[in-house]
Amino acid sequence: MKQPLRIAIVGYGCGGQAAAVLLSRDGHAVEVFEQATALGPVGAGFLLQPVGLYVLWELGLLAAVLAHAAPITRLYGETVAGRAVMDMRYAELDPRLVGLGMQRGALFQLLDGAWSEARCLHLGRRIVAIDCAAGTLADVRGERQGAFDLIVVADGAASSLRAQVRPPLLDRPYPWGAQWCLVDAGDWPWPQALRQRYVGARRMLGMLPVGIRPDDPNPKLSFFWSLPATELDRVDDPAGWRAAVATVWPAALERLVGIDAPAALARARYRDSVLRGWWRERAVLLGDAAHAMSPQLGQGVNMALLDALALRDALRRHTALPAALAAYQAQRRAHVAIYHFWSRWLTPLFQSERDVWAAWRDRLFHPLSRLPGGRGQMLRVLTGTRRGWFGTLPLPAVFLDALAQRRTDASAGSTSRNAAVHVDEHS
Repeated sequence: MKQPLRIAIVGYGCGGQAAAVLLSRDGHAVEVFEQATALGPVGAGFLLQPVGLYVLWELGLLAAVLAHAAPITRLYGETVAGRAVMDMRYAELDPRLVGLGMQRGALFQLLDGAWSEARCLHLGRRIVAIDCAAGTLADVRGERQGAFDLIVVADGAASSLRAQVRPPLLDRPYPWGAQWCLVDAGDWPWPQALRQRYVGARRMLGMLPVGIRPDDPNPKLSFFWSLPATELDRVDDPAGWRAAVATVWPAALERLVGIDAPAALARARYRDSVLRGWWRERAVLLGDAAHAMSPQLGQGVNMALLDALALRDALRRHTALPAALAAYQAQRRAHVAIYHFWSRWLTPLFQSERDVWAAWRDRLFHPLSRLPGGRGQMLRVLTGTRRGWFGTLPLPAVFLDALAQRRTDASAGSTSRNAAVHVDEHS
């Protein structure tokens, strides 16, 4: 853009936060409208993939993220009988690659702290209508805001605004969801691995190390329990719930000591949304509002971060808004489409009542992943670097080298701090 734009962002999740930082730094006048009345994240933890880390590196936050996150080198899933179903290691694709388990609260605080340029955040403002041509917003009280040169709709998977930008081809809830919570890591024996256990496709339990928050130095694990969406809110039988969890993974249940489960657990519901387009006139969709999918591939936050970076770059490259939004849409849809496809088809293998499908998964998934060709393809999908069926989304070598070096620095710093604590405790 030759001139700075006046931009409204609806939603202050990870995608909206990243967009606010990136666009403000480019000199645009950014206003964010968030329906929550107080700042804070929703959800427990997630897995940052290398593509998401690349965006955080661009934001200058990589060192801070590494200081708070837990490095994840392996993703391992097994049946309750001990049969390996999934065993993926980042280093087999590139020794510099790693995932990071992170608390939503930690990333929220880091992104919020990074937005310092002409910050303008409106809390308690639930936007219910947008005028794409005029660039105006209307909240639930009927108050209007604008006109804006650009409206970025980033209000999440359950977006009430996406259809006002483009009618969806598909927009439906998944029949399965999950209950989540954070638990103390303590002496958990797998501090650098996402571990999952399965009973067919009907039950799945996951444990992900997610590091610390700026306001809480105690390492945490993110506990994940898969359930049909119709059962997510049932809290009338805590004993039965705990017995079901114990049949899948007793050691995971032990981590819930002191937690009022399941009543105190957060609920997550998912949608599958495909749209004809991501923009119209002065409005554009970003993050889950544009491409909601199940979390089976763990790419939601990562794709939202990439959307924010791509939108910034498109506005830098093009002098006319329609050309910029068209370029943003083309770039991101070419990347996201394959994840939408695999997410839709993989989800029934892990969250459904299709026992026969799950039986074949248990027998074939791991052996197929060990084949040289299949292994590389799966690792590309895991890391977020698959583009199309066989293309690659390249990550700059300077970023990969920085990631490896800063991981080394973070590890050395952690070792030094632990040694200092050890000396203090025994002095």
